[in-house]
Amino acid sequence: MSISPLRQRLLITGSSGFLGWHLYQVARAQGGLNREQIFGTHHTRAPHPPTWQSTAIDLTDFTALKALFEIIQPTAVIHTAAQSKPNLCQTDPIASHAINVTASLNLAGLCADANIPLVFTSTDLVFDGHAAPYREDDPVHPLSLYGEQKVLAEEGILERHPAAAICRMPLMFGVAPTASSFLQDFFQMCDRRQVLKLFVDEFRTPVNGFDAAKGLLLALETGFQGRLHLGGKERLSRYEFGRVITEVFGLDQSLIQPAHQADVPMPAPRPPDVSMDSSRAFALGYAPQGVRQGLEEVKERG
Repeated sequence: MSISPLRQRLLITGSSGFLGWHLYQVARAQGGLNREQIFGTHHTRAPHPPTWQSTAIDLTDFTALKALFEIIQPTAVIHTAAQSKPNLCQTDPIASHAINVTASLNLAGLCADANIPLVFTSTDLVFDGHAAPYREDDPVHPLSLYGEQKVLAEEGILERHPAAAICRMPLMFGVAPTASSFLQDFFQMCDRRQVLKLFVDEFRTPVNGFDAAKGLLLALETGFQGRLHLGGKERLSRYEFGRVITEVFGLDQSLIQPAHQADVPMPAPRPPDVSMDSSRAFALGYAPQGVRQGLEEVKERG
């Protein structure tokens, strides 16, 4: 995979986040970009490694965002920055709306004005979980405020920049130096010998962080427009996923106990099954590993 010459000033928002970190690694290793061609933004935590160019900025400050755009003059943008924790969005709707919706629409407007590609990361949580597997054209019906905000962002972005790619992301796993995922929390609890209650009635299509990054770069390179699902090829419950993790990493399986969503009250409602049909992405060349293989890669990388 290579980024065309017209797209060699790539701006990645959320450079210190889980997806941002993986995108940088893949863009360098497989995208053919050098450090001078990749730019990032971060809020409070600088990315790792600190060698790539990332600017501390509040993306909700449109004046600052516009000024940064004028300085960098990107030829393509992948927007991963977000408040992606549903419970935090539910308890802080104003701040989460500012970053998840307002900042996203402002960025889309800047990309449209500059006539450059934009890839936006949305979520499988735009669905209510009662009609899986979901295809891109299926009706959305989010249960949580986070899902609602992503729907608003999707619609607003495509209105302002119809050529944008809206990539709905699944549950992702992996290890990034400045960000956490389900996997890190899992390891920490096992280290502390804490019992993990994992849902048997919540299903996702998990994908390795590196494969997710490859999918985003594929959407950019192919010039994809519209909505695209980047889920994995396997539908697993949280409990089933946890069992595979313990097997791959040799952890104590007795610490994994089945639970139901109703057993663990949370601020944000959780849909039961948001597994995605990603056939459209597969046809483009998206080829995520199976969950076990993806976990083996994480293990090998240490």
